[in-house]
Amino acid sequence: MKMHINNNWHSESFGGLDHDFDPQWMLTPAQQQLQIQLKEKCTTILRPNAKEFDGHRIYPRKNIEVLASLGLLGLLVPKKWGGLGENHTCAAMVVETIARYGCPSTAMCYIMHLLATTLVLLQAESNPELQRLLQRLDRDVFLGTLSYSDPTTGSHFWYPLSSQVKQVAEGWNFFQKASWTTSTGLADWYLVETVSSEFKDKDSDISCFVLYADEMPAEPENWDALDLRGNQSETFLVDHVTIPVEQIDESTPVFLLLLSACNNGIAMGAIDIAKGHTTKKKHQDLGMRVADYPAIQDYFGEAISETNCSRCFTFSLAKRLDKITHNCDWSIHKDSTAKPRAACNSWLWQLKFTATKTAESVCDKMLHACGRTGFMKGLELESYLQDGKAGWLMAPNNQVLQQLVGKTALLGGKSLNLWNQSVNEKALNSELKKMNNAEKKQLATKLLTEIAGEISS
Repeated sequence: MKMHINNNWHSESFGGLDHDFDPQWMLTPAQQQLQIQLKEKCTTILRPNAKEFDGHRIYPRKNIEVLASLGLLGLLVPKKWGGLGENHTCAAMVVETIARYGCPSTAMCYIMHLLATTLVLLQAESNPELQRLLQRLDRDVFLGTLSYSDPTTGSHFWYPLSSQVKQVAEGWNFFQKASWTTSTGLADWYLVETVSSEFKDKDSDISCFVLYADEMPAEPENWDALDLRGNQSETFLVDHVTIPVEQIDESTPVFLLLLSACNNGIAMGAIDIAKGHTTKKKHQDLGMRVADYPAIQDYFGEAISETNCSRCFTFSLAKRLDKITHNCDWSIHKDSTAKPRAACNSWLWQLKFTATKTAESVCDKMLHACGRTGFMKGLELESYLQDGKAGWLMAPNNQVLQQLVGKTALLGGKSLNLWNQSVNEKALNSELKKMNNAEKKQLATKLLTEIAGEISS
């Protein structure tokens, strides 16, 4: 199917790649039509706003309102609750399109909204309060976000050690401190990770809670960073807020998929900008455009090939998630043990590593292709160059992911020990060999004393 899309950008010729380089066969006709509508909004509204948002650290609320006008805040919400009832493949396309043609900061805010929405959908079938929340998304531009970070555990986001929660008569007594939360102080509702109320030194016992804006004290004006400057990923502290909501889970696969799509969009956006520049910039002494040099053509050939490999990997996994969830049928989660997306975790670790590494590499190549002009703010490549470096660092960061993949491949899934619950007997025996008899006796006495204390208590 041939796409006919307005390629004007800031009332000038767009100059980017055409759709011969896009895997359009991955999309249904309805999804392609949505892509056309979204790209039009991106090029005429979202992108003109992006420079102002990033330059002045303005939260992209106006762009979020545009997304709501297309029904995109409820993209994954079933039609019976007022949403578009779309799937993982469509979500990946939407995120990539926003990041490529519109505003990467808006794309990141939108990812976190979809992630929070996903968690709500997992419990919505039996929860009228969550159904009412979902029905408000587009109607009220009711933006959500997710807080899955902890200042004491870094990229090991599955360790919310700074949180506390206990059940009281009114609901829940709750405390949590987060190191990075997109849309802090500016979202309308939040999904917050914490240890469960039954926590007894079991770090894997985790719950999530819904909090509304008036329960979330925050200082978004403090946010300042090298990249994605409009997304307000600030710290926040919630001290003993009472909230009545159930546990919800299975979010990481969706996050890894959409973050990868966002980075694919950033890479393609950088290629588009660089193509526009290199095909117009001319060296008068030689009568050649920058694009006429073989070295520049090599940059583009490598960058496009790498990015499209990542894009096809992303859409392939989106299709897989669609299949194992019966095209995003949320009713399957009436069974609280159903976690089909988790089966794809290893593949999604590989995807996130690949997409974020590719985005950083491609943005660097496009800077080289554009030369000194690439540093100038007017070209807008510098913004994509900075944004392209953010994904590598986002939890779980690429160092963590490459170890997870490598360790699983070599030693099996049980070797991961994410919550540090398995004893490393090899290391223990190695350390014991270093001890003399007196030291071993001292250690044994200490351990027996601890055991006796636990038995008596």
